[in-house]
Amino acid sequence: MIKFENVCFSYENGTQILKDLSFEISEGETVGLIGCNGAGKSTLMKVLLGLLPHEGIVKVSDLELNKNNLEEIRRKLGFVLQDSDNQMFMPTVYEDMMFGPLNYGHTKEEAEARVDEVLEQLNLTYLKHKYNHKISGGEKRMAAIATILTMRPKVILMDEPSTALDPENRRRVINAINDLNITKIIASHDLDMILDTCDRVILMHDGKIIADGKTEDILRDEKLLEANHMELPFKLQGLREFI
Repeated sequence: MIKFENVCFSYENGTQILKDLSFEISEGETVGLIGCNGAGKSTLMKVLLGLLPHEGIVKVSDLELNKNNLEEIRRKLGFVLQDSDNQMFMPTVYEDMMFGPLNYGHTKEEAEARVDEVLEQLNLTYLKHKYNHKISGGEKRMAAIATILTMRPKVILMDEPSTALDPENRRRVINAINDLNITKIIASHDLDMILDTCDRVILMHDGKIIADGKTEDILRDEKLLEANHMELPFKLQGLREFI
């Protein structure tokens, strides 16, 4: 589904942010991107979305990321921003959810059918005609996910989806992620959420991939995490003596 081959990214001043990244993500995988601030997680996702130039090869569904394929590739990708207020820009949830399908050329009837389908899938039908400024932060985060799903992406990218959520809404977001039967890439500092949602983890530091493997194998490796300025997930801290 996704392939990075010797991918690099540098700012114009020569500062290198991504350093020779190579990995593949198969269809249906849920992959967590972890690492301390500045590791390169968000930059990696921006490169995948075609928002930043890059060296090397990036492919999505065997299409190489370039100017000729950019529009088609972006139709396959959905990006849930960290701050839902930057994503939900229409007055109501309904209008936000309609915006994408209508701009992709679907009729109003087709777009509304998608809206109803996604809202039912996420148990959010009650939000359909709510004003965005009158719903809670957790509801807005769920609505932002719903907005992306109406465009039926093959891959959904999420940047810190659990940030600033209370425990109940954090659990709702985790459950929604687990119920999505598509390829998912989740960048987060919330290692407990990564443990609950991801089959695989890519650990980054200073623009490089330090480790890539099964989630539990990496998140149980206390020495590896500490060497990269992270700590064991809270769920595993009580199991230190057994690790």
